[in-house]
Amino acid sequence: MDDRKYVKTALTIAGSDSGGGAGIEADLKTFSAFGVHGLVAITSVTAQNTQEVRAIYDVSPEVVAKQIEAVADDIGVDAAKTGMLSSAEIIKAVAKTVEKYEFPLVVDPVMIAKSGAPLLREDAVDALLKYVIPLATLVTPNKPEAEKLSGIKIETLEDAKKAAKIIVEELGAKAAIVKGGHLNLSEAVDVLYYDGKFREYRAPFVEGCTHGTGCSFSAAITANLAKGKDLEEAIKVAKEFITMGIFYGARIGKGHCPVNQNAWIEIPAEKWRVYESLVKAVRELEKIGDRILPHVPEVGMDFVYALPRLYARASKDVAGSKIVRLENTVKAVGSVEFGASSHLARAVLKFMELYPDTRSALNLRYSEELIKKAQKNGFRVSFYDRQGELEKIKVKEEATISRDIETAIKMLSEKPDIICHLGNWGGEALMLIFGESPEDVLRKVKIIL
Repeated sequence: MDDRKYVKTALTIAGSDSGGGAGIEADLKTFSAFGVHGLVAITSVTAQNTQEVRAIYDVSPEVVAKQIEAVADDIGVDAAKTGMLSSAEIIKAVAKTVEKYEFPLVVDPVMIAKSGAPLLREDAVDALLKYVIPLATLVTPNKPEAEKLSGIKIETLEDAKKAAKIIVEELGAKAAIVKGGHLNLSEAVDVLYYDGKFREYRAPFVEGCTHGTGCSFSAAITANLAKGKDLEEAIKVAKEFITMGIFYGARIGKGHCPVNQNAWIEIPAEKWRVYESLVKAVRELEKIGDRILPHVPEVGMDFVYALPRLYARASKDVAGSKIVRLENTVKAVGSVEFGASSHLARAVLKFMELYPDTRSALNLRYSEELIKKAQKNGFRVSFYDRQGELEKIKVKEEATISRDIETAIKMLSEKPDIICHLGNWGGEALMLIFGESPEDVLRKVKIIL
């Protein structure tokens, strides 16, 4: 059986970023995130990191052309994109070679690195306008690049529309999207001009990492074109992808940290792993219901498990299950759901700030007997007594819970296994058992029972 027709391919014609944040490295990670096989034609090798570009070495135009031909002739290209095309000679070679094939071409007119270093020589701009833009299915400039291509100053959304229209109607591209990250608007608004019409793509500004944003955005469009989506749908998906990638950026280096392309696939995968693990642990807990029954709080037990630290930002990123008394045993109420237990979720999130691998917790009714057993078995126990304090301190509940957990953790020189609240959030004294996973929490529970 020939499976080759089920494997879509996307080609990046761009420079290499030794820091792995932009260029072909960002493109390949993006292609993989969408299940598309990545092909490469390297135009330049850069020595760069999150702070600066230290050196640039251009590949010869002939070798750039040969790379394109090699993969297109043998493997085939479903869609392609250009990134850094450093010189006029490389631009001409790319245009001449690409013109022989019929795949869609997304042109990211890379001119300046995030650090401010020039990546396109001044004398190469004319060559880009003359040879590459007319071949483009889509051009994806940011504000400074769109100003350079269109020849107009962009201050407003209307200016962005004018620039996009010029790139299409005067320079010959089939479509142009002017990205709005530099427009000083309340949202990140990208303006597409395609088939004689304008369309806006909006997303909230998010705090995060932005190195490789342009490369990853254009690569996401390319990957979705390769998969057969129409242009407008490909852009819509890419907008969602890049917003997520910025928000969950990999905070590495001392400068502009890189976009996290893996978030697109890792978050759904991790959610499923968390869900399955917690479901299994809850079932195991139900099996020892007769033993745990005397220790169930009046409000019931909450059993939670958070996504990995990079993706755990709020209660919605923590899965939870409510467990209550049922005759002579305990039983989960409903299914495991993300965001189901805000109190214990916030406790785990604060714990993870200090110990990122500790992602799960279960609450039991406070018991001096269980505390003694826990300490006898080598578990570290910390206490926090807040009786009467709530009347004195008017703070948000979320902040109070976080403060309590942090205080209890810092009382010990080592990571605690159990934190006891004497005079707790709901008035009932509780003991919170923490672990790296639901299995780890369950193991501790079985020991102290």
